[in-house]
Amino acid sequence: MDFGFSADDEAFRAEAKAWLRAHADPDLDRRTWERTLGAAGWIGLSWTATGYGNRSATLTQQVAWAEEYARSGAPPRSGHIGEKLLAPTLLAHGTEEQKGRFLPPIAAGDELWCQGYSEPGAGSDLAAVRTVAVRDVRGGYRITGQKIWTSLAHEADWCFVLARTEPGSRRHQGLSFLLVPMDQPDRIDVRPIRQLTGTSDFNEVFFDGAHARVEHVVGGEGQGWQVAMSLLGFERGVSTLAQQIGFARELERVVKVAVETGAVADPVLRDRLVRQWAELRTMRWNALRTLGGSGDAGASSVAKLLWAGWHQRLGELAVAVRGAGAAVGPVDWAPSAPYELDPLQHLFLFSRADTIYGGSDQVQRTIIAERVLGLPREPKGVV
Repeated sequence: MDFGFSADDEAFRAEAKAWLRAHADPDLDRRTWERTLGAAGWIGLSWTATGYGNRSATLTQQVAWAEEYARSGAPPRSGHIGEKLLAPTLLAHGTEEQKGRFLPPIAAGDELWCQGYSEPGAGSDLAAVRTVAVRDVRGGYRITGQKIWTSLAHEADWCFVLARTEPGSRRHQGLSFLLVPMDQPDRIDVRPIRQLTGTSDFNEVFFDGAHARVEHVVGGEGQGWQVAMSLLGFERGVSTLAQQIGFARELERVVKVAVETGAVADPVLRDRLVRQWAELRTMRWNALRTLGGSGDAGASSVAKLLWAGWHQRLGELAVAVRGAGAAVGPVDWAPSAPYELDPLQHLFLFSRADTIYGGSDQVQRTIIAERVLGLPREPKGVV
C-alpha cells in the first residue's frame, strides 16, 4: 500500500498529542485510565463505525494515535485485550446480541478482558487444549481445566476461553469459544506467576465448574478453532509500530549508558549498537510496508521473529554496556525491597521471554516454512 500521513492525519495526531499531554498521568490506576480513554472516545478506533460507543479512525490515524500514545508516557493499557482482540472477533463472528452486550462496555473502558488460550500442555500447540465445557441442567456450560500465562487475569472482568465442548474430540475438532465472567468465587481461582523480574504480569487460572451461558458461545458450538485463529490474526498490526516507539526509547537509554560508562569506545559494542539502530529502522519500514495488507500468511510471523530477536539482543546489550555494574541492584537490600531492578536490568530479564510468548520462534519458523514456502509438514511423532 502507499503509506503516508495526510493533512487530516497530522491534524488527528496533533489532537491526540494535545489530549495525551493534558490527561496522561502515569500514577492513575489502570481502570480509571481506561474509563478516561473511553469517555474521550479513544477506545475502538480500529473498529468500523459500529454505533457501539466508539469512534472510528483511518489506518494512518490509528498509527498516529498509537505512536503518540507510546511517546506520551501514559499508563500501560489494561483494556487492549478486549479492544484489540475480542472486539474485532465479535464484529466478525458474534451475534448482534453479543455485539450489543459486550462492545459498549469495552468502548467505555468499563469491562476488562483476559485471554484463556494457553495451558500447561498446550502453549504453542494450541490444538492440544484439554479444558472442557459440558452442558449443565440449566442449558449453560460448566468449565473445568487450567489456563496459564494469562495476562491481566487478576484485573479482568471477563475471559474468552477456548474449551473442548465435544467429548472425545481431538486436536482442532470439538472446540468452542466461550465468554466467561471472572467473578465466580470458588469456581475460578487466579494465581499470580512470579517472573524472573520479580513482578507478576501473568497468572494461572483454574476453572472448577465455572459457568458460561449458552448464548455466550461465539461463532457456534464446535467452531472454536476457526474463531480462535481469526482472533490471532488481529493480534499484530498497528500495535507493532507503537511497540517500536518504545523500543527506540529503550535503545536511546542503552546508548546513553554506553556513553556514560565509556563502553561506546569498544568497537565491538559500538558496532552492536549501530546494528540495533539500523535493524530498528528496517523493522519500521517493514511494518509500514505490510500494514493494512492481506493475504500474506507469513507477515505476522516474520514481524514476530524480527522484533523478538531484536529486543532480546537489546536486553543483552543493556547489561553489556554496564559491565560488572549490571549485577548490582539500584538500592541496598532490605526486607521491604528484597528484589529491586533498574530499567536496564528489567529489560534484560523480561526480554528473555520475547522469543517464547506470543508464539515461539520455532512455531513462527514452522508457519513460514509450511504456509509461505510450501515445505512439507513436519511428520507427526518425530522428536
